Amino acid sequence: MPTMSGLDYLRAMIAGELPPPPIAALMRMTLTQADIGTATFVCEPDESHYNPIGTVHGGLVCTLLDSVLGCAVQSTLAPGQGYTSIEINVNYLRPVLADSGPLTCVGTVTKPGNRVAFADGVVTDRAGKVVATATGSLLVFPIG
Repeated sequence: MPTMSGLDYLRAMIAGELPPPPIAALMRMTLTQADIGTATFVCEPDESHYNPIGTVHGGLVCTLLDSVLGCAVQSTLAPGQGYTSIEINVNYLRPVLADSGPLTCVGTVTKPGNRVAFADGVVTDRAGKVVATATGSLLVFPIG
């Protein structure tokens, strides 16, 4: 929304004043926290997210990380600014199963920017073990 800061927009979603994006229901992920330069998602994987070998598809974890990196960057944006992912590098460290969740994913801006911003993300399982990490770059651009 061009009239709100990125952080205000995220906080309105958390408060239920704005709807989450449709992909949130599909991936069973919820934005739970946002502050300047950081965001947190919780994800409840289930067997509908499994790949053919019986683990949660890496695409779910990548989407979770892409979302948290984006929201971390969004939290730093002024009204009238938007973003899109340029690049994401994901390291998968442990397999994820339905009973691994809830997964907690925290994203942190490492370098804000007026044109390109950078962020890191970490996904942990219910036991607090790191299951994946990511770094990414995001294009910042005017909207509205």
